[in-house]
Amino acid sequence: MNERIPDLGLMAQGIETRADLHWNLVTARLVEASVACKEGKLSADGPLVVETGAHTGRSAQDKFIVRDAETEDTVWWGKSNKAMTPEHFAALKADFFTALKRREDLYVQDLYGGSQPGNRVRVRVLNELAWHNLFIRTMLVRPEEHELRGFRPDYTIIDLPSFRADPSRHGTRSDTVIAVNLTEKLILIGGTRYAGEMKKSVFGLLNYLLPPKGVMPMHCSANMGADGRTAVFFGLSGTGKTTLSADASRTLIGDDEHGWSDDAVFNFEGGCYAKMIRLSADAEPEIFATTKRFGTVLENVVMDPVTRQLDLHDNSLAENSRGAYPIDFIPNASDENMGGVPSNIVMLTADAYGVLPPIAKLTPDQAMYHFLSGYTARVAGTEIGVTEPDATFSTCFGAPFMPRHPSVYGNLLKERIARGNVDCWLVNTGWTGGKYGVGNRMPIKATRALLNAALDGSLNDAEFRTDPNFGFKVPVAVPGVDAAILDPRETWADKAAYDATAAKLVDLFVENFAQFAEHVDEGVRQSAPKIAA
Repeated sequence: MNERIPDLGLMAQGIETRADLHWNLVTARLVEASVACKEGKLSADGPLVVETGAHTGRSAQDKFIVRDAETEDTVWWGKSNKAMTPEHFAALKADFFTALKRREDLYVQDLYGGSQPGNRVRVRVLNELAWHNLFIRTMLVRPEEHELRGFRPDYTIIDLPSFRADPSRHGTRSDTVIAVNLTEKLILIGGTRYAGEMKKSVFGLLNYLLPPKGVMPMHCSANMGADGRTAVFFGLSGTGKTTLSADASRTLIGDDEHGWSDDAVFNFEGGCYAKMIRLSADAEPEIFATTKRFGTVLENVVMDPVTRQLDLHDNSLAENSRGAYPIDFIPNASDENMGGVPSNIVMLTADAYGVLPPIAKLTPDQAMYHFLSGYTARVAGTEIGVTEPDATFSTCFGAPFMPRHPSVYGNLLKERIARGNVDCWLVNTGWTGGKYGVGNRMPIKATRALLNAALDGSLNDAEFRTDPNFGFKVPVAVPGVDAAILDPRETWADKAAYDATAAKLVDLFVENFAQFAEHVDEGVRQSAPKIAA
């Protein structure tokens, strides 16, 4: 008997199919299948290179949660969490199950979401594409072989890129759909080849399931120093979570999704999902090395068809080119995917307005304010004449993945900060010397030096000034860092332009936070920025 085939099969779940079922295949066999089915090609150095087609990122507007007795009062309905009726889901499920009956091959993985045994979810994933099955096997936590026979899934994901939703029949926006039914414990993904939808669906599950247990789910990276002190790095895409956590001098816990329980910070995943575009061997050597290893999956990375050499600077397929690889491809990764409770919390923002300092120390109230704000600023697109930065506020640094009201996560964070006497920092990895188009990107060496000082505790002994707009503490001088960049106003040639831009950013913060004001206490409300007199 093959020990990788579980006792509980698909028929026991009410799923009928004539397909050949490929259960819990290992990496090499999934790569073989992907190449044989012409889903991808091997690069010169070993990674599997695939293209995701029209969808090169998440389809946030096509994600729905079934609104029923389970979710009516527990989900924060609105822009990020859109409702689907039980009737529409029933029709969608029936059509998905019909599509499964017609498949000739299906790839199935039984996996864990969560590295801490008492706070994990068992997930079964069905894929029509072998490379999607390889992706999710890489990204989630892989059970030991002896655990597979008795595996009983808590939730099931069915991922069929070839499926096309019908808006009139299924209540969708388009022919793409990500539908989450928390009552039936079933997630249906169709019409997209972007594999990241699967991993983020598991993240959303844990973000729903863990808070009632008192566990804080976080969209963050995490690592540990030699002294065993853990740091977590909150941040939206492009702010540096993956890059800054992959520090050769520290032990990596994970790069994207974690939980904070009473006794640990634990990775939700068993892999990393890093941006590949313009990846630098000098600035990010640990991540760059994964582009030359068998077992890495590269999405939308351009490859020479003859030599099979990669061009990480070519964005003709996507700006959001990605690499998925097992976390142990990073040499200093934690064997357990876990560390102690945090000593430091770092909130990363890429401020394209050039207003925020490279680092600031936050009080617990300020930390909750900035956590609920979830600010970063994307640079304008490449259209001619468009030069203004675009402010983005994504509550909890991950609004699309947070089913419950933001105050649930904010209050959990504030409580845990207070309980652990945690130092909190806001770090700007964005622009200095002016806004995007005028100034320059914050030097990564300066960011690393400031972070090292924060994480080893020496920055606490620095002299601080109070920022006149945001009220947080900013160091005046830090060894090894050019003092000129510590005061953003002084880096601008046009001081009046800085003041006007800062006033605009303050207004954006205040306007955004109005939605949370009634859900937080007075100390957090008083942490709002104010235009300097």
